[in-house]
Amino acid sequence: MDRLEAMSIVLTTVEKGSLTAAAKALNMPLPTISRKLSELEAYLGTKLLQRSTRKLTLTDAGQNYVDGVKRIMEEIEAVERAASGEYTTPRGELVLTAPVLFGQMYILPIVTDFLAAYPEINVRLLLSDRNLHLYDDHVDMAVRLGALPDSSMIATRVGHMDTLVCASPELIAAHGIPKHPQQLEKLPCIIFAGPATATWSFCDPATRREFGVNIVPRLSVTSAAAAVEAALRRTGLTRVYRYHCADALQAGTLVQVLKEYDVAPIPVHLVHAAQGQLPLKMRVFLDFAASQLRLALSKLA
Repeated sequence: MDRLEAMSIVLTTVEKGSLTAAAKALNMPLPTISRKLSELEAYLGTKLLQRSTRKLTLTDAGQNYVDGVKRIMEEIEAVERAASGEYTTPRGELVLTAPVLFGQMYILPIVTDFLAAYPEINVRLLLSDRNLHLYDDHVDMAVRLGALPDSSMIATRVGHMDTLVCASPELIAAHGIPKHPQQLEKLPCIIFAGPATATWSFCDPATRREFGVNIVPRLSVTSAAAAVEAALRRTGLTRVYRYHCADALQAGTLVQVLKEYDVAPIPVHLVHAAQGQLPLKMRVFLDFAASQLRLALSKLA
């Protein structure tokens, strides 16, 4: 039995959630995956996975085994990186993730400049508005917008981002400038990535206390870009991050309202796993990207 192969099979099966998905990911026949897992369980003398027609669940022994195997695989990867020179020469594949529009606007230009400067590094840029898991999704570094949960990750702050309410001048002319967020309940609004109703948070300028306003939208969309486009077409007011609408604000095709009620800006970080010495490809990208992001975000303030 190839124990390293068996470890990889267990991790892939747990990550993918089924034997069928693991077989597809590993390009192995399903019976082979099942047999190798059974051989490993027989070798260990314990059950690792409870298998049903709907899902796989780890036993207590299986959870301990998977946790240990993850550490072993990380150490093997570090040894391989050292052997290939990743700790002495910036080379290899770098996997990055960022929110879709933020990634297109800010990270992609940085990545293309970075690739020109470091010809031995290749980058895989995963743009997703879902926060990918650095370990499970095999990501080296991520852009995170918002407060970070307590974790073992290392975060480098590169700036901040505010949210704002904006609308087209034509819509403001037709409905008037709202003086208080509560007036939004009676005005046409656009929300994105939310249910039929949404709560927008604001901060009372006198007490500095936050409060919510329930929004029943005229239009609900699934992306900020679509919300901004609808606002430009005079459909309603929308609430987005500043970078979503910065060009339109500068051009005057959208105007900000209720500025005095804005909540505090959220932080923007570059995040990576805490795994001892960083491969040189990650260290040089962190230095390269952090300075450029700080400059770009400072221009939005």
